[in-house]
Amino acid sequence: MDRLQQLDLFAPAIAAAGQYDVAVTPEVSEWLAAGAVCALGVSAGKDSVAMAVRVSEYLDQIGHSGPRVLIHSDLGTVEWKDSLPLCERLAKRLGWELIVVRRAAGDMMDRWEVRWKNNIERYASLSTVRIILPWSTPSMRFCTSELKTSIICRELTKRYPGQKILSATGVRHAESAARAKMPIATPQPLLSARGCVGMNWNPVIKWPTPAVFDYIALKQAPLHEAYTVYGSTRLSCTFCIMGSAGDLKASASCPDNADIYRRMVRLEIASTFALQGATWLGDVAPHLLSAEEREGLADAKRRAELRVQAESRLPAHLLYSSGWPTCVPTEEEAQLIAEVRQAVADILGISVGFTTAGEVIARYQELITLRQAKGKGE
Repeated sequence: MDRLQQLDLFAPAIAAAGQYDVAVTPEVSEWLAAGAVCALGVSAGKDSVAMAVRVSEYLDQIGHSGPRVLIHSDLGTVEWKDSLPLCERLAKRLGWELIVVRRAAGDMMDRWEVRWKNNIERYASLSTVRIILPWSTPSMRFCTSELKTSIICRELTKRYPGQKILSATGVRHAESAARAKMPIATPQPLLSARGCVGMNWNPVIKWPTPAVFDYIALKQAPLHEAYTVYGSTRLSCTFCIMGSAGDLKASASCPDNADIYRRMVRLEIASTFALQGATWLGDVAPHLLSAEEREGLADAKRRAELRVQAESRLPAHLLYSSGWPTCVPTEEEAQLIAEVRQAVADILGISVGFTTAGEVIARYQELITLRQAKGKGE
């Protein structure tokens, strides 16, 4: 008896044990009974696939009469090639509409590259004390907030003005310590436009990871090639800022991902910032890089150390804090800032202004005047 047959045989017992329960709150149930819009965010990963199939069944069981859609935010070149097609296959299976949204100003890679360009300009104009990395980070996930949540919510309120909207995801407690603290449902302020009221809903939040794979097998639902062919443990961007070493290697083993790998490494080289703090994406699959790129990566690591050393000279009270700048540096402090700026500029091969103590002091005075004027105008 194969795995699928075993699951078919024991499915009633598993279900009775609550393995595949849909998590709801009284308010979620009330909204569903009233015919609220049910929009399921799908990335093509295992969790969103299992969530979509299970919630579709659940909505049928409770007689939900409101609109139902799948919605996918396409992050562009950083996506696995099969992600959007898999979402399309899932929508066809369920008989639901699939809404695909994209950032009008460019995809995720464009966002990182433009951010780096803007960060250089900010540093050159002394609008920031230290040079800022191009990448999103675990504590600054604009990759999710800007390119997924905001765009999805904007599209839903546009399509369903004046309605209650449940925006569901495949988030689960077992995924991480942070997600272990997440509730079943929370208000979503971004779904309050155009007379709408919205909630984030996590229907499979209590499912353990084995249950997700078992349920997909049981229902013969589509499972992404990242898992089945390349051995990844999770699906996100091809090279995620929070991806494990194993998953990054799995992604690099897919020929479709070679071009974006090289493009991301080139940004590491240009910026001297590794994708994951001290972990360089370029070290994951150096065989995919040209000899020139490998040399550039080695030089970027050297320059990164020099940049860190130069900026470590700045005492904490001179670094960014809320309301920066809060005071004008002394002549000695301004001289230090000027020296560090010139050193960093030389390391990165960029041109910057304000490289004398006098220029630094004048710029700080200007920034404080601008901030005070803005405060009075608010």
